[in-house]
Amino acid sequence: MAPADNGEGTPADDDPFGYLYADGQAAGATPPSGGGGYGYPGPRSYHQVRPVGERQYGQQPQQAPTAAYGQAPPQQQPQGYGQPNAHYSAPETLPGGAPTTVTPTQHGGGGGRGRGPNTKGLLIGALAVVAAVVIGIGVAVLGGDSNDDAKGGDAGGQPSGGSQSVQPSETASKQADEPVDLPKTDAKALKLEGGTATASDVKGAKADGGTYVAGFNQVGAKLTWTVNGIPKDGAYSLRVNYGVPGKHADATITVNGKAQTRPLNMDNFSGAKEGDWEKGWTTTWSVVQLSKGTNAITISCEQGNQCDANFDQMWLVKGTKG
Repeated sequence: MAPADNGEGTPADDDPFGYLYADGQAAGATPPSGGGGYGYPGPRSYHQVRPVGERQYGQQPQQAPTAAYGQAPPQQQPQGYGQPNAHYSAPETLPGGAPTTVTPTQHGGGGGRGRGPNTKGLLIGALAVVAAVVIGIGVAVLGGDSNDDAKGGDAGGQPSGGSQSVQPSETASKQADEPVDLPKTDAKALKLEGGTATASDVKGAKADGGTYVAGFNQVGAKLTWTVNGIPKDGAYSLRVNYGVPGKHADATITVNGKAQTRPLNMDNFSGAKEGDWEKGWTTTWSVVQLSKGTNAITISCEQGNQCDANFDQMWLVKGTKG
């Protein structure tokens, strides 16, 4: 209770024990009697503090029983556990009080029986939040990488068309595509049969010392080149440097004992006049199928060939182009 709720006209020096002193007795203070208060005479407007529930709405306030000074106050009957308090009035018994009935909350299904909290819905919501956070982090990381790449390009990085380091696989591939030095020979290293022999009378031969193979002018004449170091099976171009006396000639090619279907064409590509061996030197070629390792290539004069030519040098080129 607030201090200002003590009523008007309360003396500031009112002493409830004034009757014990001489000045209080002179002022008219009397000890408390059985039916009233104590202290100074005169009407009192003090509000008395009551226990909770003592006053009931709509009824006259009851005075707590008092005892005369020096006597023991009357004992109240103890209240049993769980029994209602006679001085307590429930709020719902008062006008405008709380409702006396509680309507249970019904959940769908289950015959009207109540259910607990929807833990499944809570779990789904939590998972959705976690997924959203993970997606947001992923987007931020990807966006950061893109920005870093863009910044790197703007900050003076290497241009897209600039030089780049060569990977080992690229190096191996380039090395495999590079031309391989294939064997070559001249007249001195050939096996000569059927009347063929080396000579150096006609000028213009490219072999060392101007040596060439002559006598290739009759059936049975032949020369054989034993080729070593072929890197792998495949088609190769056989190049032959030859000379004719201003007229067309041809010969049969045999590889590893198998004759080729197309003859070696030795036409007068230089345009030399007939009988002019020195002006008749030129080059021709033919495709041959070789095996990895060692091969035997034979050029021979067979029936049906026009065999009147000199041979200077021979070499191989990878591929089927002249």
